[in-house]
Amino acid sequence: MKVLLISGSLRQASLNKALLRAAAKLLPAGNESAFARLDDVPPYNEDLDTDTPPAAVQRLRDVIDQADAVVIATPEYNGAVTGVLKNALDWASRPHGASALSNKPVAIMAAVPSPNAALWARENLQRICAVIGAAALPQTVGIPAAPTVVVDDEIRDPELRAEVVELLDRLILAAANGY
Repeated sequence: MKVLLISGSLRQASLNKALLRAAAKLLPAGNESAFARLDDVPPYNEDLDTDTPPAAVQRLRDVIDQADAVVIATPEYNGAVTGVLKNALDWASRPHGASALSNKPVAIMAAVPSPNAALWARENLQRICAVIGAAALPQTVGIPAAPTVVVDDEIRDPELRAEVVELLDRLILAAANGY
């Protein structure tokens, strides 16, 4: 299986990028992963959403289309997903009903310093996935106190690592079964 990793943060030292790198190491053997690039995706503009969208948008749609499953990790900004992630999902959700995300299995995670483990952002992302037709798994994983839990691209807490492994196993199973 090809698993696409999408971080809701553009920062190089992002906790969510570190979580995704850790998750990639925990994928079942035989699966491959790659990161999506969001830093050059322009703000959504319906005037640009034509048969020939901006190159960065087409590249994003292509990598999503080529993936069997997607893992999204996002910080929480003001109780929701980040603007950069929402923007990328807006572009990727087009054309409505026939987008690369339609019925694509999606696993949702978040790594944050706060104790609420980005619960609102994870719920927000599940709602966005439902609206755009992506097949988000019902369970999500939130990593609280992430600066001490996700270190050197490893999940140091055994219980949280087990939750991530279980989520990834469910994602691969959903992709294998055509969700």
